Amino acid sequence: MSTMTSSRAGVRIRFAHAPGFWVIAAAFLTTMAFSTIPTPLYAIYQQRDGFPTYVITVIFASYAVGVMASLYLAGHVSDWLGRRRVALLAVLAEALSAAIFLIWPEVPGLLLARFICGVGVGVLTATATAHLSELRQIARPGEDPSRSALISSMVNLGGLAFGPLVGGLLAQYVSSPLERPYEIFLVLLLISAVGIALVPETVERLEERPAYRPQRVALPSSARPLFFASAIGAFAAFAIFGLFTSLAPTFLAGVLHHTSRLLAGVVTFAVFIAGAASQAVFVRLSRPAQLRLGLVAMSVGLVGVAVGGLIPNLYLFVIGGVVAGAGVGLVFRGAVATAASLADPSSRGEVLAALFLIAYAGLAIPVLAIGLGIALLPAQVALLLFSALILILVNAAVIRMLAAQRR
Repeated sequence: MSTMTSSRAGVRIRFAHAPGFWVIAAAFLTTMAFSTIPTPLYAIYQQRDGFPTYVITVIFASYAVGVMASLYLAGHVSDWLGRRRVALLAVLAEALSAAIFLIWPEVPGLLLARFICGVGVGVLTATATAHLSELRQIARPGEDPSRSALISSMVNLGGLAFGPLVGGLLAQYVSSPLERPYEIFLVLLLISAVGIALVPETVERLEERPAYRPQRVALPSSARPLFFASAIGAFAAFAIFGLFTSLAPTFLAGVLHHTSRLLAGVVTFAVFIAGAASQAVFVRLSRPAQLRLGLVAMSVGLVGVAVGGLIPNLYLFVIGGVVAGAGVGLVFRGAVATAASLADPSSRGEVLAALFLIAYAGLAIPVLAIGLGIALLPAQVALLLFSALILILVNAAVIRMLAAQRR
């Protein structure tokens, strides 16, 4: 199969489905990396403008609100508008966000840029996950569909991991740390948009477009308990990621007394990359076995994070975060694979959008709660309460997922 295809007139050029799969994966990776690149930069904004720590949680929450709003309002529209068109619009929204970061770097501009970034991520997450699955199925019809789900999940978490690392490196070693990361990603996002425009479409556009409606879960009633069990697991998992993408640099500097911008990026990178790596290492385990291992890792890791913040001890805090991140990867993959298996192709984007909507609520709500806790309580106490609540939620969610799968 050729790498590119063209029409008779030679005007339209398209990638074949196999390379198109990797183009979408690269665009997805770039977008997710851009969404977390501000993580090590928040402390610089705070130092420059002198705002309190809870403002960081509000800025971060504006991103999560954007994700949830777009998932609810538009995460499913690629099922009838087409994957390529929706993915292209989502990446262009990310490019707009990068431009706002550069043009308006004060708190109101940060809130707007993060909200638009969240809108793009919310639209792209469900769309790209479904698009990758369909492109892979066409390119390799005999392959196990779970391989596509694994690659999609690893790209998602891998992108989230590399954003803070790149942001930390640039903040530590280049001039203009609040401009250079966004300039680089603006270029990468525009290149991604060009690539998406050349990828094959996998959804046949309907001649009569259905009436618009917001997101809903289009599942038979018998499948809903397993779906919602998976969604609760994703909610709990993303709460851990929310902590490390919003407040970890603040804890490192204020509680653990380590102010390195690079360290802030490396710690968050390590947590996310552990989530991606655990999926690859334990891919041959059955889904229930992965969920059990993920539950143990998340529980042990949360205890390590809480104790590391109380003592305080940098190594225990970081190791706990990495172990918890590995567990998050396993639980998150199990949730995505389970939700995707419950949907038929015509509603896969909608079902995945619903799953990510609930997951990103886990990214926002607990982080806002811990931000409020820091304003009222010592940071160590707020961290301890956060860890205890997520520990309870994680155990309840995964046990419910396992019970639902046994039925």
